[in-house]
Amino acid sequence: MEEPLKKITISLEEEQVEKLKELAAEYRDKLGQRWTLSAMVRVAVGDFLTKMGKMS
Repeated sequence: MEEPLKKITISLEEEQVEKLKELAAEYRDKLGQRWTLSAMVRVAVGDFLTKMGKMS
């Protein structure tokens, strides 16, 4: 079951945005699915929260 998304505004450094876009393109090529910048940010945040013990 997918959780609803909440729209927010964040600020990232230009290099971070470019790297996330590059990763999204790589995921699209490897997985054959549409990956957006928003999806990449969710993956990164989820990984960070898991590593910090805040999510499982």
